[in-house]
Amino acid sequence: MTTSSLLLASTLTIAAGLSTSIGGLVVLKKKDPSATFLAAALGFSAGVMLWVSFLEILPEASDQMVERLGDKPGQWAAVGAFFLGVLIIGVIDRLVPTAVNPHESHEVGGVDVAKLRKMGVLMAVAIGIHNFPEGFATFLSALESPHIAIPVAVAIAIHNIPEGISVAIPLWQATGSRFQGFKWATLTGIAEPLGALVGFLLLMPVMGPLTLGIAFGAVAGIMVFISLDELLPTAVSTGKHHAAVYGLLAGMLVMAVSLVLV
Repeated sequence: MTTSSLLLASTLTIAAGLSTSIGGLVVLKKKDPSATFLAAALGFSAGVMLWVSFLEILPEASDQMVERLGDKPGQWAAVGAFFLGVLIIGVIDRLVPTAVNPHESHEVGGVDVAKLRKMGVLMAVAIGIHNFPEGFATFLSALESPHIAIPVAVAIAIHNIPEGISVAIPLWQATGSRFQGFKWATLTGIAEPLGALVGFLLLMPVMGPLTLGIAFGAVAGIMVFISLDELLPTAVSTGKHHAAVYGLLAGMLVMAVSLVLV
C-alpha cells in the first residue's frame, strides 16, 4: 500500500460520494430531469455495477480466498462472503422505515410543508446510510486495483445523481429554498468518504488475503443488491422501460470494452 494508492482511493471515493451534489444542482437550475434520462442513467449504472461485480470483484474475492484457504474452500468462502454482503445491505435496507427509504416508492403529493420538510431530511439520512458501504467499496477497490476502482466509482457516481435529486426536490418544495435542497443533497454524499475512512481504520490492522477476499465478496454482494433492489426498479418505475434496458446494456458494453482495453 503506497501513498499514491491511498491518494487515488481517497480522491475517487470523495468524487463518487459528492456526485449527489450534481443531483442537487437540478433544483438550482429549476428544471426537472426527463424520465428518459433518469431511466437510462439508472440502467447504465446498474449495468456497470452488475458487470464489474460478477466479472471483476467476485473473481478477485475468489482468488484471494483460494490463495489463503485452497481451491474449493476458497471458492465456497467467496460465495459466502458475497451473500454476507447481500445480507448486510438487505438488513440495512429493511431497518430504514419504508416511508423514508430511498429504495421504496412513496407518494409526496398532498403532504403538508412540515411533513414534507421532515421527509426530505429523513430521506437524506436514509440515503446517507446506504452510501456508507458504497464508500468503502470504492476505497477498497482502489487500494487493491485502480482499473477496478475507476469503473466502480463512475457507476456509484452515476447512481448518486438521482439520489441527490430525490433529496433536493422535496426539501426545495418544503422550504422554498433551492440552496437548502442543494446543501442536503451534497451532505448525503459525505457518507461515502466517511464509510471509506471507518472501513479503512477497522480493517487496516488485519488486512491480508483472507480479509480482502471477504471484503471484496461482500462488496460485490452489496453492489448487486443495490443494482437489483434500487437502480433497476427505480429506472423501470419512470415508465421508460426501454430506456432503462438500453441503459443497462450500454453500461455492460462500456464496462466490458473498458476492461478489455485495460
